[in-house]
Amino acid sequence: MSDVSADAYMSEMSGCAPKAAAPGLISVVIPVYNGLPLLDHQLVALAAQDHAGEFEVIVSDNRSTDGLREHLATHPLAERLALRCVDSFGAQGRSHACNVGAAAARGQFIVFCDADDAVHPGWLGAMSRAAQDFDAVGGAVETRALNTAAVASWRSMPNAEERFEHAGYLPYAIGCNLGVWRSALDAVGGFDESLVGGGEDAALSWSLQLAGFTLGHTPEAVVSYRFRDSRRGTWRQMVNYGRGSVHLYLRFRDRGLPRPSIRDSALGWVGVLVLNPLVPRIGAVPPRGMWIAQTAFMTGRLRESVRLRVRYL
Repeated sequence: MSDVSADAYMSEMSGCAPKAAAPGLISVVIPVYNGLPLLDHQLVALAAQDHAGEFEVIVSDNRSTDGLREHLATHPLAERLALRCVDSFGAQGRSHACNVGAAAARGQFIVFCDADDAVHPGWLGAMSRAAQDFDAVGGAVETRALNTAAVASWRSMPNAEERFEHAGYLPYAIGCNLGVWRSALDAVGGFDESLVGGGEDAALSWSLQLAGFTLGHTPEAVVSYRFRDSRRGTWRQMVNYGRGSVHLYLRFRDRGLPRPSIRDSALGWVGVLVLNPLVPRIGAVPPRGMWIAQTAFMTGRLRESVRLRVRYL
């Protein structure tokens, strides 16, 4: 596809979706770095799938030091899940781990989930059905099952029926709930391994759509999403997301990705002030974790913009 704006793309692709046979073998890829013991909860959730078809689970070990390979070697669910562990030691980062896992997959439809989340029983079935209509598909996340009410209040997520979207640009599928046909994944070169702090899911989703592939959304494919449960962990993650947003802009600005308007940037920094729990106010004090998340994201974006000398504040 030649270069197109996001609006032109959406107009062109509206109502256009391929029809394919249901996937045969589905390959589930889980990128992991020191994911124990939470990975076991995800494996139990995968073993509880109500999907009638065949699937395999590939754990891509991205330089873990917690005994992951030894743990999986005698895992009680190994046979049930057709479980394999592959080394993705070549480079640190989720993108590299996903690419190595996908290369090892035997299925033609590959779905990605994370070690610290838990897929719902109907997840694979919903992804399989949606794969008949789209080249790639994302699902929904819910945040109550794996987080305390306090931690769940720190960040918001779209409703199940809503897609993840970047304002003024194309939708994307979140990386912990993403399925893609191998042919489409290979056509765009897989995940961008230069993105190591976040944004690799948006980059893949946008690359697919800009190359003419379709991206669907199925609310029935639900993943319970686990937030960082400490303020320090939230700060580190959101700083990385802020930094990643700058790298996404640099990669896609020539394909129509807009920089934040002065108004949007101002609102982002106003949010840092308004959410500050130390600011005197009338009424309820916002959760401190919400302020930390907002401040960390804006800080990461600012630092990376200055470092790379690009205006994306």
